Amino acid sequence: MIDSYKTIQSKSEGTYSELRSKFLAFAHPVTAVDEAMALVEQYQKKYYDARHVCYAYMLGHERLVFRANDNGEPSGTAGKPILGQINSNELTDILIIVVRYFGGVKLGTSGLIQAYKAAAAEAIAAATIIEKTVDEQIAITFEYTLMNQVMRVVKEEEPAILSQSFDNDCQMTLAIRASLMPRLRDRLAKIEGLRFS
Repeated sequence: MIDSYKTIQSKSEGTYSELRSKFLAFAHPVTAVDEAMALVEQYQKKYYDARHVCYAYMLGHERLVFRANDNGEPSGTAGKPILGQINSNELTDILIIVVRYFGGVKLGTSGLIQAYKAAAAEAIAAATIIEKTVDEQIAITFEYTLMNQVMRVVKEEEPAILSQSFDNDCQMTLAIRASLMPRLRDRLAKIEGLRFS
């Protein structure tokens, strides 16, 4: 079971120049297509005078949601090399935008591919890469008299306590790395009177 993934901690930037063309690369941590596209739109407005604003993104720990866009460059010369850098670094939940200012000299397809790849690589190199875990949540309800038993399991298994309330019945929502959930669930299930809500 794969229950961790790599992403970037915060925005990073890189630049690359080739035959007077300037490539400005920006990497952003993102978690949704809407969020990625809103950023692309911001960059298109900010760099309205640039020849091309190309991008690629990869989303989700399973790395199944992705897109590469050439924004007018010859097909496969911009978005694909950017996505290639995301893939070779095994990153997800990331958007990389590369803004190109044309320098008057055509680079040719292999030159373009190399330039977009290098610009994306610069942005990734400047980023802090972090590992995140894929967590699962569980909600439990129990009587106050079971508190010590429940807290012993929580202390030993170390799930995050997302919420808790102590009324007539006690309720807790816990989160833990997916691979550790079966063990946590088994231990809680052994506490008589505890219910999964």
